Amino acid sequence: MLQDVADVLCAEPEEIDPDENLLDQGLDSIRLMSLVSRWRTEGAQIAFVDLAERPTLREWAELLAPAS
Repeated sequence: MLQDVADVLCAEPEEIDPDENLLDQGLDSIRLMSLVSRWRTEGAQIAFVDLAERPTLREWAELLAPAS
């Protein structure tokens, strides 16, 4: 997930703070939709609005973590 986000932001993974708002780092709706599409293709059950309302890597990791 970190690498995917870094790729769409044209950044290195270590430059991305897991607690920083990704919208403030340049993530726009088109890039967010590309991430949603990619992760759905890989089997994630996630919606655009879920990620948009919680725009940090830490929150996304919680949303995308398999239920135990």
